[in-house]
Amino acid sequence: MMPWGLLDAALPVGASLWKLTQPWWEFVLRGLLVYGFLLVMLRLTGKRQVGQLAPFDLVLLLVLSNAVQNSMNAGDNTVAAGFILVATLLAINAFMGWLTWRSRRAETFLDGRPQILVHNGVVDERILASERISQHELMASVRQAGLTDLADVRLAILENNGQINVIAKASDGT
Repeated sequence: MMPWGLLDAALPVGASLWKLTQPWWEFVLRGLLVYGFLLVMLRLTGKRQVGQLAPFDLVLLLVLSNAVQNSMNAGDNTVAAGFILVATLLAINAFMGWLTWRSRRAETFLDGRPQILVHNGVVDERILASERISQHELMASVRQAGLTDLADVRLAILENNGQINVIAKASDGT
């Protein structure tokens, strides 16, 4: 059996781009584990983190991607390992999309439920606090809907994508 260094010398130029240092299934398993871990962690941080990226949130996502890179590729920088990881991540992402489309229970578990922040002008401070939404952010959404006073808000809903939708009261006050 040839040592890896001698095998590299015996292979045509560029062959080391394809020679995996770990079994292919390990890359698949590593990709699935990291994807699942990140999904759980991002789900626990709340809807706002994903839906309304502040500059520090974008930096966090970029740093996270760098932080988990080696845990997925086991130090293997071959093109083949990259292809396997890309295929694994795209496949699990497509599966999660299909699963949430097919199952309301899975959708609720993975995406959460919309949260009512304001009902008939009354703010639910508990939900604002749990979702880490400031009064300023709420009022910005109210103003974006063309309103200036919370008393004019029938509903303000934090959607699963992190966006706040505001529904005004009818002009007759209902």
